[in-house]
Amino acid sequence: MKIACLAGDGIGPEIMAEARRVLAALDLPGLTVWEGDVGGAGYRRHGHPLPPETLEMAKAADAVLFGAVGDPECDALPRHLRPEQAILGLRQALGLFANLRPATLFPGLETMSALRPEIAREIDLLIVRELNGDVYFGEKAIRTLPDGRRQGFDLMSYAEDEVRRIAHVAFKAARGRTRRLTSVDKANVLETSQLWRDVVIEVAAEYPDVALSHMYVDNAAMQLVRDPGQFDVIVTGNLFGDILSDQASMCVGSIGLLASAALGETQTAFGTKGLYEPIHGSAPDIAGQGKANPLAMILSLAMLLRHSLGREDDAGRVEAAVAATLGDGVRGADLGGSASTHEIGEAVLERL
Repeated sequence: MKIACLAGDGIGPEIMAEARRVLAALDLPGLTVWEGDVGGAGYRRHGHPLPPETLEMAKAADAVLFGAVGDPECDALPRHLRPEQAILGLRQALGLFANLRPATLFPGLETMSALRPEIAREIDLLIVRELNGDVYFGEKAIRTLPDGRRQGFDLMSYAEDEVRRIAHVAFKAARGRTRRLTSVDKANVLETSQLWRDVVIEVAAEYPDVALSHMYVDNAAMQLVRDPGQFDVIVTGNLFGDILSDQASMCVGSIGLLASAALGETQTAFGTKGLYEPIHGSAPDIAGQGKANPLAMILSLAMLLRHSLGREDDAGRVEAAVAATLGDGVRGADLGGSASTHEIGEAVLERL
């Protein structure tokens, strides 16, 4: 088993260190762990946010554990050299098109949610976000119109095969839960969304045991705060999924609790090759201060164990240790507590 650990920028190295301690405590047989530079760290040391040696390492690994990228000192660089291009480049190079973002309220955190406790405790959903299409990868530019005005544009597009493959992932995920799938789009305005809806309906014929519903993205954003318990699995495009998953993080109490998996179609000897990362950013304002919550990073490790290494028991142990840590009141500043990054990691290790 080979894992590439890419800590990145800001709080990335701090939270990665705690996940690495948990990984070491599991003492997995035959495990090799590699380290590589990405993001601003990759640019400063190698002249590119995704150095060739890091990319080759990621390709050779069974899974990638990713911290965070983003560095204000790199904001003035050309777009292709900015830290965020590292994660986009990895997703494309590794063929990672399906982003799984679970959102579940841990017992005891009801009062930390932005929602009323009786509503928040009903949250147990999975957002399946398409990763390789949409405006993130379409043609984009700033141009000058004939009258001298500047105009920015970004092309939103999906081919039907791109929609079909993410729909299959979502329907299969729904089969493993309560067999309810909500497809989120903006088909009343966007032709891209109309194609999305048409293809999802076609795929639904192959999953008669899954109840499919459709919802416009603006309504979905409202329903997430009005009645999040109505959702089981949500499938949506790249842009809408990015927004809704961050919104879901505040519903469960903190963005520091949400893990994610980016999966493709490549199978390894142990499972599906993937990249795993917390959905929060690099938080440069608190980097190096020991204030970062490492739990989303540790929960991302649990997803790696489950999906890429086929170690369901170990994944469950890690998730149970995180739940016990929170249940015992060990919390960082993001959850109203005072525990440091290292102290939270230590608490998880004790319960593991």
